[in-house]
Amino acid sequence: MKPILILFFLTLSFSQANAQTVTTVILVRHGEKSTDDPKDPELSEAGKQRAQQLMKVLKEIKVDAIYATPYKRTRNTVAPLANAKGLTVSNYDPSKKEEIDQMLQKFAGGTIVIAGHSNTVPGLANYLTGKNELQNFDDTDYDNLLIVTVIEKGKTAKLVWLTY
Repeated sequence: MKPILILFFLTLSFSQANAQTVTTVILVRHGEKSTDDPKDPELSEAGKQRAQQLMKVLKEIKVDAIYATPYKRTRNTVAPLANAKGLTVSNYDPSKKEEIDQMLQKFAGGTIVIAGHSNTVPGLANYLTGKNELQNFDDTDYDNLLIVTVIEKGKTAKLVWLTY
């Protein structure tokens, strides 16, 4: 089943079971990075292809906001999607949970795409679900797409873990 259909059915069944607002948060790690700069590398060719693939996977989904950490690799991973949706990529700091809370409040009932890192994406999923189930991704693992449907952060949320 295509990821778009999984997202649709998960959101539909979750929202029908609860007459409350469902916010969808799509978490993605940045694409493969090059070796041009140890502190803030660009995406490699494989990373650029992955960014295009992400855009194709999410092209049919209504996206209300796109966030990325202020690094080239995260911003460039979601840039094709942002361009396709006519959105700008906003910065966020994954260590500031109040920023995540503000996103949930501002885009309640919508869909937010958040690009992060191998050591931040799993923690954000844990924060949203209220469970401590995910560990940091391996440094060579770039294909995870976590879809979290949230009614009440930390209490009523479901996680679907896909790869692309």
